[in-house]
Amino acid sequence: MIEPITKNTPRPEEALHRRESGQTSSGMKTWLKSLLIVLVIGLIVFFGFRHFTDNQKAAEQEKKAVKRPATVTAVAAKTMNINVYMNAIGTVTPRNNVVIRTHLDGQLMRVLFNEGQYVNQGELLAEIDPRPYQVQLSQAQGQLAKDQALLKNAQLDLERYKTLLAQDSAPEQQVATQHSLVNQYLGTIQADQSQIDNAKLQLTYTRITAPISGRVGLRQVDAGNIVHQSDVNGILSIAQVKPITVIFSIPQDNLASVLAPVRKGEKLPVVVYGRDQQKKLADGFLSSTDNQIDTTTGTVKLKAQFANEDESLFPNQFVNVKVQLGINKDATVIPNAAIQRGSQGTFVYQVKADQTIAVKPVKVTVVEGELSAIEGDVASGDLLVTDGADKLREGAKVELAKHNDQKKSGNKQAGAAADAAASPQAGVKHRDHKRSSAP
Repeated sequence: MIEPITKNTPRPEEALHRRESGQTSSGMKTWLKSLLIVLVIGLIVFFGFRHFTDNQKAAEQEKKAVKRPATVTAVAAKTMNINVYMNAIGTVTPRNNVVIRTHLDGQLMRVLFNEGQYVNQGELLAEIDPRPYQVQLSQAQGQLAKDQALLKNAQLDLERYKTLLAQDSAPEQQVATQHSLVNQYLGTIQADQSQIDNAKLQLTYTRITAPISGRVGLRQVDAGNIVHQSDVNGILSIAQVKPITVIFSIPQDNLASVLAPVRKGEKLPVVVYGRDQQKKLADGFLSSTDNQIDTTTGTVKLKAQFANEDESLFPNQFVNVKVQLGINKDATVIPNAAIQRGSQGTFVYQVKADQTIAVKPVKVTVVEGELSAIEGDVASGDLLVTDGADKLREGAKVELAKHNDQKKSGNKQAGAAADAAASPQAGVKHRDHKRSSAP
């Protein structure tokens, strides 16, 4: 039986064509995958080789850097005198500070000063209305004139009674009574005179004058206002700033080092600096000490005095105080930059004759400006590293910076040292140094 041919049955030619197309597409996909794999492997090999080459170059450069001696700057230690200072923080205080208040009540008529003006002792500053007190003075003077007239009349009557008593024409009791009346009038006149003096005194209080020389503060009351004795703020204040004082505190353990030269009659030099410890403000001397130690803080207050002619010190200004206690003679002095700090304490890097490093422990005894006095196995003339000490170790090979740079640095340090030794008032400036670990 013959089966019927349907429309979906492919012809033999079409089936053959489809079979050949499928084989071609599959081969193309396989070829592309192989090519992609080869490219990926090539890229991995390329970047891996490049990374390996870069690491080799970096390692070679690091080996060269390790073998290359470090370049450092060194300064020779010196033997010289250095000042011994004690540091403190103080407050500028006027030598005298006066708040001027009125002695009486009245209207402020005139203000004769400018705010911030420098006035002299006895100079007229303000005036209160004097008329009420002039009236009181006139009343007291009138009462005195009246009582003086009564006294004169009583004295005349007393003389008459004495004459009559001598003639036995008046009783003795009348004479005694008249004598008592005269004494009463004398007492009254004395009271009247005191009233006059009081009125004159009140009149002088209407003229307000400067009790001290100094700088005037801000005006508290304007002209035209009524002032009273009970006013808290007063009319103005005057601060004596020439000379001026600085009050500061020191630990009680340091008191003996201050009192020892003071008891010998010495005036210890005192230098004050600004808050940045760089700008020198004034030179003075230690004037006095407090009579007791503050038990709450364990400190004692000291006072230093300064001429302050240039008015560089201002009342209530915070300053850094440096009291010169003495001079450390023939000390081994090095720049502060040469001092290193580590877990074992302070030390220095010494450059030996063979251009290698030796680590020398030292103890800092005095610091003055850019210089420090030390104790340890360091002698005058030893070269100490001041710059480039970051990665140094015991025995490390170094090379010094150019001779000119080293010479300039040495001259600069020497000049600072000479200035410090020549002037006992030389300033002090402390700096924190970078910490480095000891080997």
